[in-house]
Amino acid sequence: MTARPATEKRLLQIVVAIACLVPLSAGATGIWRGAEWMQHGAVSADLDSHFRYMSGIFLGVGFAFVSCIPRIETKGPRLRMLAGFVVLGGLSRLFSLAQLGWPGIGHQFGLAMELGVTPLLVLWQAGLAKRYGTSTVSTASGSIPG
Repeated sequence: MTARPATEKRLLQIVVAIACLVPLSAGATGIWRGAEWMQHGAVSADLDSHFRYMSGIFLGVGFAFVSCIPRIETKGPRLRMLAGFVVLGGLSRLFSLAQLGWPGIGHQFGLAMELGVTPLLVLWQAGLAKRYGTSTVSTASGSIPG
């Protein structure tokens, strides 16, 4: 292994750590403040309950991404699964955009992270894994070298 893959690995780890701040902070804020802070007014108990539940999932996904940072070159299957969840959320947000119009700037930022940044990070990790010789392909019975 040369210094180049090690440097690239460190850079990817830093970028993923920075990206993790989005689900960690948004999830924690959603749990702590509920849906009311989004609308600046009273919300129903059902909406607030659902919002806090989804915020908890968002926070959990953030922690799951954080768990990929150490030895990120070996975390391809986990990273791809988590990214799939995020992209599905982004597609759902895109559906909302088509139905109701553009959301606020924070949600536009989220959409860019979900459908742009996250897939690019997965591609970057896959290339890094190949350079490290740790690329894997998931199968029904486990992972095989790729």
